[in-house]
Amino acid sequence: MQGPGILHIDMDAFYASVEQRDDPALRGRPVIVGAVPPGRGVVCAASYEAREFDVRSAMPINDAHRRCPQGVYLPVRGSHYAAVSREIMGIFHEFTPLVEPISLDEAFLDVHGSMRLFWDGPTIGHRIRRRIREQVDLTASVGVAPNKHLAKIASDLDKPNGFVVVNPDEVDDFLEDLAIERVWGIGPVAAERLHARGIRTIGQLRRTGEANVNDALGLAAAGQLTRLARGLDARQVIPDGIPSSVGHETTFGTDTDDLDFLESTLLRLTEGVAARMRKRELKGHTVTLKVRFESFETLTRRSTLRRETDLDVEIFREGRRLLREKVPLRGRRVRLIGISVSGFPTGGEVQLDLFDGRSRMKAVRTARAIDDIRGKLGRDAIMRAGSLPSGSRLPRRLAPGETEHDEARPGPDERRP
Repeated sequence: MQGPGILHIDMDAFYASVEQRDDPALRGRPVIVGAVPPGRGVVCAASYEAREFDVRSAMPINDAHRRCPQGVYLPVRGSHYAAVSREIMGIFHEFTPLVEPISLDEAFLDVHGSMRLFWDGPTIGHRIRRRIREQVDLTASVGVAPNKHLAKIASDLDKPNGFVVVNPDEVDDFLEDLAIERVWGIGPVAAERLHARGIRTIGQLRRTGEANVNDALGLAAAGQLTRLARGLDARQVIPDGIPSSVGHETTFGTDTDDLDFLESTLLRLTEGVAARMRKRELKGHTVTLKVRFESFETLTRRSTLRRETDLDVEIFREGRRLLREKVPLRGRRVRLIGISVSGFPTGGEVQLDLFDGRSRMKAVRTARAIDDIRGKLGRDAIMRAGSLPSGSRLPRRLAPGETEHDEARPGPDERRP
């Protein structure tokens, strides 16, 4: 096992901390970024003062307001946070070219090749954290470990402004008493099934054996989970890696059961996803539909296409099929809908079928022409009729209280489901 040369750096309550930095009057106050209640949005970030009232990310904004009515509620300033993120990532690159961003506020760094210049992994971690504080006036929590999985766990153990080092000979003791939920890939359902078998800590998971885990969860990934429980993770830090998925979702201002409206919204979201994929020269073969009902029950349905694509029409066709055939819509109202594409090849061009290559190339040229027009004149300059609700003559714009969220996940499979 390699020495502690993998860093995971995670900014503390990033959006909320940026707001507190920019407005000193907000320091020490519970700040919730996402939407202004009453509304249909969700919490994107909560300051540590707000977390004392049990306000958490992804919580409906009205629930947050009931728990913390005295909080300061602010809308998301995405472009501003992105600019701050670029400054932070620039600091990372001063110490190593091997930087793998996971989101705007966290990244993995491989500093093995930088140790001759900057000493060991913990020293580099301290220097980076100090630079962030001096240059950006924000705090970060750092985990230093032999691999990505351990570094990710370590950075989360002592927030905010935490610093945890895991040496190779300390791995078993480090993991022994930690909750199994800290293992990547173990979500609430899997944790509940393991709890039912008396498995609550990573140490217990490590000792229970792969066969027992497979029997408990019914997962082909049992081998991977038990390896992670032993502190083993062979994933490399991949700089500027291909994103694992590109997606777009919207939360409606009013719950709806109108299928035409849902499909027109789905087409509009698909156009945005496909345009972003073409801009990054990505083609994927897995389409995932996400639907959240008024009860907050959330379903995801996915399918694999015969070939990779970046075309709106092909992605939408599959998303619409999933909506019609795989989602029980009858008598239920929808709060949120989203679509994403994943399964991007690691390199090489997509081979066209012999008999439909010409028609597909025509569709590609049309899609790129639409991208160019929208880039120059705006998104509403040209629209497909299907993206308009039935009977509408106007572009389908956000309704009052409706919010949208782009999702691009850099790096393969870094976040727990």
